Amino acid sequence: MAKRAGAKKSSAKKATAKKARTVAKRAGDARAARENAFKAFSMHITEEAGRRTFAELKAERPTTSAFSLTEAQPQNLDPESAAKRILDFVGAAIGFCVLLPFLALIALAIAAESRGPILFRQRRSGRDGKIFVIYKFRTMHVLEDGNDIVQATRNDGRTTMVGRFLRRSSIDELPQLLNVLKGEMSLVGPRPHAVAHDQYYSQTVPAYDLRFFSKPGITGLAQVRGFRGEVRDIHHMEERIACDLEYIETWSLAMDVRILFLTAVSAPFHRTAY
Repeated sequence: MAKRAGAKKSSAKKATAKKARTVAKRAGDARAARENAFKAFSMHITEEAGRRTFAELKAERPTTSAFSLTEAQPQNLDPESAAKRILDFVGAAIGFCVLLPFLALIALAIAAESRGPILFRQRRSGRDGKIFVIYKFRTMHVLEDGNDIVQATRNDGRTTMVGRFLRRSSIDELPQLLNVLKGEMSLVGPRPHAVAHDQYYSQTVPAYDLRFFSKPGITGLAQVRGFRGEVRDIHHMEERIACDLEYIETWSLAMDVRILFLTAVSAPFHRTAY
């Protein structure tokens, strides 16, 4: 009897293991198909960059089940989904109200140290490549928003004393809660870059424009993985974009909450924040 029971148990284990291998193989095949379609579309965008608008390219994105993120994850590419929008609005409203006295003190410190506006405004690219004006606390003596924008570097001479602290602590990003309330940004999503930088990287980084399928965020998956601050080279930007696209493809409300928590814990005074 014991031998029969053992044989049945062994047979059940083998059957379970075989089924697991079959499921894994199917999942691997589906993933490979998605990746191949994704790469093909990425190359298409790279070849067409500069000749056609993003809206035209978006309309031609693959719609087969092998690629379609919308089919695989119904809410992934819909930043207006109810759950995400509620999280954005409620989170931004509560955060802004709670932090308002603190934000007022920061504004006074900026005004007391140097002449100029309290808020820095710059054009950024949002969902579908639509241009909007982002808000940040002013941290520099310059207000660049043209075709030639120089990234902030370590020990940048353009940074004010108060601005240096704001940038190191990431407090300078808090005014973007207003952008979230206006519906231009999300709490979590691909970080928006200056328009001039978007124009450059869309020509040099494959699949760069795919990040515009989502609303930009105050923080994102790339940021909690350490890809923030100065972009050292093209490879560095490619790694950021890979994180952005991973976020878009695998989005969930739980992921947003996790990223917000990790941002609160690790973002202030990160080694790449300057």
